[in-house]
Amino acid sequence: MIGITGATGQLGQLTIKHLLTKESADALITLVRDPGKSQAMFADIASRHFDYSKPDTLTDALTGITTLFLISGSEIGQRIEQHANVIDAAKRAGVKTLVYSSLLRADTSSLMLAEEHKATEQRIQASGMDYVILRNGWYTENYTQGLQAVLDAGVLAGAAGYGRIDSATRNDYAEAAANVLTDISAHKGNVYELAGDASFTLQGYADAVSAVTGKPVHFESMNNEGYKQFLQDVAGLPEGFAHVLADSEHHAKDGDLSGSSDELHRLLGRATPSLIEVIKQSL
Repeated sequence: MIGITGATGQLGQLTIKHLLTKESADALITLVRDPGKSQAMFADIASRHFDYSKPDTLTDALTGITTLFLISGSEIGQRIEQHANVIDAAKRAGVKTLVYSSLLRADTSSLMLAEEHKATEQRIQASGMDYVILRNGWYTENYTQGLQAVLDAGVLAGAAGYGRIDSATRNDYAEAAANVLTDISAHKGNVYELAGDASFTLQGYADAVSAVTGKPVHFESMNNEGYKQFLQDVAGLPEGFAHVLADSEHHAKDGDLSGSSDELHRLLGRATPSLIEVIKQSL
């Protein structure tokens, strides 16, 4: 029995889509805050109420699950405690293997996001359960979801300078996760550094958008604080989220969003789509 936390989120939905090509629906359980929403999405899959912040309820919800896919929570700043609640409950419930969606090079990364992932990995490794750590690189959608605004303005703003970014799509990471979850004995104890096959700079991304659309796009390089303010004032992001994204791009200048590993390629058995392909799909 495979349990998937955060199953109604973007990564969770895609992971289930791929799991259903390999497993029957009755071998899966979604673990979500809103079981009704999950049932509407996945009518044939059993759903249980699951809230990372309510530790007293988690052990019972994990009963009968042998492999748990812990998708990292979305509440930055609260995730160390939330993830610890899940890990401890999984051990009490007799979960055999825990698979965790982490961050590329979480143990050495300078990104602000890395701290919570590193602490979670350490908790998992100390738990005594079997585990697989999937250190996901940057999502290509972090850029393509704002594609229309870039085209409208003719400007791509960013703080990554000319640092290289080895991103992949959520679908790539989800398919890799499904492949691991359905062949778990082959992956136990592994920590995978997952990055896309084709790297790019923000200038390269701007050039690719221009090549696909025929519209000129200028890359405007900003410093960390300037980009944070841009994300708040122009993109309308909350201050905390803008701070995290600006910090991530700032460290991308030093290579923290790049990865030379071919492990995602090997888990997928295929190359990840090129930047041009992803831009065309987004359009």
